[in-house]
Amino acid sequence: MKKQHSLWIAALVFTLIYSCQPKTSETSEVASEASVEETATEQRPSPLEVKEGQIGGKQIKIQYGSPSVKGRTIWGDLVPYNVVWRTGANEATYIDFSSDMVIEGQPIKAGKYSIFTIPKESGNWTVIFNSDWDLEHGHFQYNEKNDVLKVEVTPVWESTSSEKLSIDLESPGFVIRWEKLKLPVSVR
Repeated sequence: MKKQHSLWIAALVFTLIYSCQPKTSETSEVASEASVEETATEQRPSPLEVKEGQIGGKQIKIQYGSPSVKGRTIWGDLVPYNVVWRTGANEATYIDFSSDMVIEGQPIKAGKYSIFTIPKESGNWTVIFNSDWDLEHGHFQYNEKNDVLKVEVTPVWESTSSEKLSIDLESPGFVIRWEKLKLPVSVR
């Protein structure tokens, strides 16, 4: 019995010493490959998109989660009318202006802002720029007190449908597209 007990202790000591040894480059490579594979397989249902460019020589960056229609009714259902929407999926969409800008004729200072939208069944939609730009849960953490700018924008309903939400830097500034919606926001 003592001999068996001693063998177990020796095996335990050996295991502890071996596991505390520095990893060789071979074991590190295997660990790195495993973490890269895990990252590749961890796909977000609504992929993270980043768009960067310039308007009038001023740098702009937009980051958002890009959901798909997937056969769902978007406007008035998945995204209700007259309720603040995070303008994307997952965390809040944000825009980063390198310089002061003018949005729909109204000035906004350089900086990062979350973008929220209030869709309407008819008439103009409200686009909101909020100083809380790093919101993990989007509109669930939205606080109207931190609104920096609200503008009214006219939606355009197109005959073709965009499966994935996109926010592109294009004339007149940036354009939000999803399903049959095209929402152009003037930036200069």
